[in-house]
Amino acid sequence: MKLHDSIGPNPRAVRIAIAEKGMSIPTAQIDIMKGNNRTPGYMAINPSGSTPALELDSGQCVAEITAIIEYLEEIHPTPAIIGTTPEERAETRMWTRRIDLYILEPMANGFRASEGRPMFESRMTLVTPPAAAELKAIAQEKLLWLDGLMQGRQWICGDRFTMADILLLAFVEFGASVGQPMPAAATWLPEWHKRAAARPSAAA
Repeated sequence: MKLHDSIGPNPRAVRIAIAEKGMSIPTAQIDIMKGNNRTPGYMAINPSGSTPALELDSGQCVAEITAIIEYLEEIHPTPAIIGTTPEERAETRMWTRRIDLYILEPMANGFRASEGRPMFESRMTLVTPPAAAELKAIAQEKLLWLDGLMQGRQWICGDRFTMADILLLAFVEFGASVGQPMPAAATWLPEWHKRAAARPSAAA
């Protein structure tokens, strides 16, 4: 296998998952700042042009962070970061989906259309700057929504550190680096972040 890696929260989430599982996967660095992920060579591997992408020994490519992490769980189930029972897996996937839709997507799209506009405007259709501000506000509202629901829990799925925590960690730290910090009113999130950031895998 080979991981086509780059800067950014999406590849980092996969690297954290790999580290949590104690796996070692060779990597190829893709310079997205120079647009190398939009070259014909890379697009032949991953037609969406996104990073990361996991190239299997068969030549097949698995892209999108949740799909890659799901695949890693299938081939290396222990330690589990999705779950060991149908109920655990369903819970992890439910929270992963909510976090992805409600927080990660508006946060990322708000960034692309504002601070990231110089990089992305030639690559994709972007919302207008006023809409970018609204997307960022949605991400903040949903972070507070999550904060309220998680009171008393160690991790998003109780005592299990999962794919949901991994995605949230990668994007909360990304958001803080591009002017989208955790809401000041949050109480659970800062403590959760301390725990998540202290895990060895967070250095990935």
